[in-house]
Amino acid sequence: MTATAITVLHRPVSPEGFEQWLEALRASAADGVVESAVSAHADERLDCAVAVTFGTESQLDAWLDGADRASVLRDGALRGFHRAATDLVVVEGGAPPSGAAVFRHPVAPGREAAFARAQGDLTEVSSAFAGYEGTAVFPPGPSGEWTSMIRFRTERLLSAWLQSSERSASLPSLRSTLTREFSVSASETTPFGTTVRIEDGRAELTPSWKSAMLVLLVLYPIVMLLSRFLSPELRDLGAAPWLATWLGLVVSVSALQWVLMPFAARRMRRWLDPVDGASPAVSLRGAAAVVAGYALTFAVFDNVTWLQFWDHH
Repeated sequence: MTATAITVLHRPVSPEGFEQWLEALRASAADGVVESAVSAHADERLDCAVAVTFGTESQLDAWLDGADRASVLRDGALRGFHRAATDLVVVEGGAPPSGAAVFRHPVAPGREAAFARAQGDLTEVSSAFAGYEGTAVFPPGPSGEWTSMIRFRTERLLSAWLQSSERSASLPSLRSTLTREFSVSASETTPFGTTVRIEDGRAELTPSWKSAMLVLLVLYPIVMLLSRFLSPELRDLGAAPWLATWLGLVVSVSALQWVLMPFAARRMRRWLDPVDGASPAVSLRGAAAVVAGYALTFAVFDNVTWLQFWDHH
């Protein structure tokens, strides 16, 4: 699960050496880096920022707390290059920090300069709203899409901006530079397989039939294994049926909540995503994979007699 740190910086009074220092900050990340970028900041209305994405949260934490990065930051402070805010951390599958929204933009070829100007104009409008703190715009990574992050002091103030008529009136010039509609996305997957996305201010949820299919795929083998191994042990210990049933539920729900469903949801992330997984083709392929999982578990419990609880009373 990838994790990204975004370091937002004040524009220095003396810009000499600033661009080279930004590159040094980006280069201080080594082990586990998936991608890194310096924001597009020629337009002074946009933030100067560095975004670094790691393969895991622990690798990101090691860089944020590491000596190499600390050394670059100390050198920058001596030269008048200072951070403007606490580092923002975005984890794949999770929501952005409170008060922040991440946008993805499929910019049309040759329209990059117009896109940057439109972002600057949009920033100028948003800066008139209470709590506005800044916007950072990053060039395309492996996905081919530009990314921007807008920051407000609180989630309430961000929501007010997202739903404002001023924002709606400012979007046509930005949309004219894109090949399709942009998205402002904040996603989070619950322990029972429902992904929540905020798309342009509207909440989108995983279809309930997908969540139900995935829960059934994970729950069935748990019930079968508990019936084979835990239930006989509880019976031998003299546990009353009502207590044995309750203890079995505690074990199964705990396994689902904290281990098995998060594991399954990560591997079916795209299928569960109400936006990325909305197409009929993706939905069909994911459903076929889950049905294949059903068939596999049926085959295992039908053919491995050691796992058949009905033969081990």
